[in-house]
Amino acid sequence: MPPSLLSLMLVVFGLTTGEFVIAGILPDVADDLAVSVPAAGRLVSAYALGMIVGGPVVTALTARLPRKPLVTGLVAVSVLANLGSAAAPNYPVLLATRFLAGLVVATFFAIAIATAVSTAPAGRAASAVAKVALGLNLGIILGTPLGTVIGQEFGWRATFAAVAALTAVALAMVLRFVPALPAAATGQLRDELRVFAGRDVRLAIFLTALGNVGVVTVFTYIAPLLTEVSGFAEGAVPVLLLVYGAGAVAGNFLGGRLSDRDLMPSLIRLLGALAAALALFWAVGGVRPLAAALTFALGLLAFAVVPGMQTRVLTTAGAAPTLAVAVNASGYQVAAAFAGWLGGALISDGPGLRSLFPVAALLTLAGLATAVHIHRRDRRPAAAGAEPV
Repeated sequence: MPPSLLSLMLVVFGLTTGEFVIAGILPDVADDLAVSVPAAGRLVSAYALGMIVGGPVVTALTARLPRKPLVTGLVAVSVLANLGSAAAPNYPVLLATRFLAGLVVATFFAIAIATAVSTAPAGRAASAVAKVALGLNLGIILGTPLGTVIGQEFGWRATFAAVAALTAVALAMVLRFVPALPAAATGQLRDELRVFAGRDVRLAIFLTALGNVGVVTVFTYIAPLLTEVSGFAEGAVPVLLLVYGAGAVAGNFLGGRLSDRDLMPSLIRLLGALAAALALFWAVGGVRPLAAALTFALGLLAFAVVPGMQTRVLTTAGAAPTLAVAVNASGYQVAAAFAGWLGGALISDGPGLRSLFPVAALLTLAGLATAVHIHRRDRRPAAAGAEPV
């Protein structure tokens, strides 16, 4: 892999670790700051809200900046925000630093994905997205469990300090290896924003949000689910996060290949399998060997849908792919923000922790229905234009 792409992948790895590691240290943060687990779960929502705001706003405002200074600035903000999280004296400050850390992520992901797709051979766009997403997968399979171990051994603040250090190394590599690139847009902002007038783009972004909200709800509270529902010891959580991450890596490449072959039908099948896995976890999650196997399955299926969803946005976005992908990342984070709130409400005021599984399955089925609707819309023009037999 060229050093420039390796540098960008390492940034993705650092950003992903910073986003998802909170799932492994959630109880420690709650105990240390004297807040409830649902309140600590809102730290995920704060990060997600940063991405929701930053996706359209930061990308639109920086569309005419040269790519290398922009990427450098985005990564530098991430380093500072994670250092701020490590030093946060109380819960409100930690919320603010998590919001700031999320503010730059969608724009960076959009630049990385759009660059990969623009250089991909014809018919391999989804596989190119999968290669960029490898850094995301490694953030889950390596970064999240390692960050959890660091948090358990040295305190949760050390986890955020380690994320800041890793991202700083990636920043040095970006400065050394990433070439100067022109701005993503040269026209007027209003011309870029016209991409969202298309119903296909809006449906693709909606599919990303709705199709992911269920499994993100479960992942946000994966540590207490594994310990309190499945009966694993706290020390087993990093290992099980590793299992989830291994599934994510496998699912990422599987999803890329399936989407290159047949985009919407593959998404429909994968969303159906994901809903089934969530329902099965609810039914047999108290049996530890089955819970471990289903943890792998959830990782695989949750990330198998990602390349296809990103590719769907790119194929409908036309002349504004970077902005569309950034807004799509914001759509995913709408799901994450809602997931943090929904999970907390179900745990505190609803039927309890285990109910996350059937609720997540129902939400995923709603995403499946959206994918079916999109597929039917795609088939209508061909049917309308067919010659009568």
